[in-house]
Amino acid sequence: MKAKTIKGKSPGEIKTALEESMADGYKPTLAICFISKSQDRKVISALLNAVGISIFGCTTNGEFIDEETEKGSAAILLMNMNKDYFQVFFEEYPERNYREVSSSIAQKAKAIFEMPAFLIGTSHAATDGEEILHGIEDVVGKQVNASGGAAGDDYSFTETSVFTNGKESNMGMVCIVFDETKVEIKAVATCGWKAVGTEKTVTKSEGNHVYTVDHIPVLDITAKYGGLENVNPENKNLLIEIAANFPLQLQREKGDPIMRPGLQVDWTDHSYYTSGSVPQGSKVRFSLPPDWDVMEKVVKGVENLKTTEMPEADALVVFSCAGRILAFGPMMNMEIEGVKKIWNVPMVGMFSNAELARATGGNLEMHNLTTCCVALKEK
Repeated sequence: MKAKTIKGKSPGEIKTALEESMADGYKPTLAICFISKSQDRKVISALLNAVGISIFGCTTNGEFIDEETEKGSAAILLMNMNKDYFQVFFEEYPERNYREVSSSIAQKAKAIFEMPAFLIGTSHAATDGEEILHGIEDVVGKQVNASGGAAGDDYSFTETSVFTNGKESNMGMVCIVFDETKVEIKAVATCGWKAVGTEKTVTKSEGNHVYTVDHIPVLDITAKYGGLENVNPENKNLLIEIAANFPLQLQREKGDPIMRPGLQVDWTDHSYYTSGSVPQGSKVRFSLPPDWDVMEKVVKGVENLKTTEMPEADALVVFSCAGRILAFGPMMNMEIEGVKKIWNVPMVGMFSNAELARATGGNLEMHNLTTCCVALKEK
């Protein structure tokens, strides 16, 4: 398989880049599209659709094809993968029946491929990514290979979208299912945020809606812990600060803890929604704002993936949490450059609202403040 990347600040620039990439007879079959909400993704999708390319698309909080991160652009990974080796699925979940919807996709995938592997994009801030993963596990089994991320919206925290050929949803999922007997796909998820303070107990929660920790409204205890001021709906920077610097660290029986930052506040009771479930009675700790060694940990994690599981790759897809670039700013380019150099193959990445991957030493999880790197190689 040969992969190429293109980027642009307008549909016209993407059209030119696409034509140039295909001028040598290259015929891509699949595109992973990470596109800002400010871009006309319908026009860009139509350009790809017109030349017979299947589309996996997410809106972003920023996008990249190399160490130079962009805002307000389109970044696209093109692959000429054998069409028999993959299929793109698209479903909505307006009833928030995440598990049922993902199970339906998994059943269709299992009917096509004996060993399906899943690359997933989700939209809507309140989506419970953990339930989506459970739905796939229900059909394929706990060992299933699944990874991906949640779409962004240029940090407006209002409406995210996923899309494919002729379809788009602000409350749905897009999914590439690969035939794992024909396509090797490996993912690694690394965070690095350090925990601080004593363990606390989640005293009231339902799914990914956390109400109280140690009987205190979760927003209030987070604000108190972080020394946050102006805790009100008018403070547009509040959510960003909570998400980037003061996530809950959900403790697991095995494997690394999982980040659960507040992504959407219910101001009636000062509760908030996180990207994945936080069971009532579970133990959590708070986090320290991150230091530079967090980026080094990501690069080492990807290096280890290459050394131990995937010596060669044809392409790389990166879902890096939006909170990471908020925390590191321009220094984030160091992490991306370090990851790119490991295989030195075409790469596309986005700054996501959440990340999906197996935790180190643990289960499939919905992560935050994490970089999920997915390496692909046609066998």
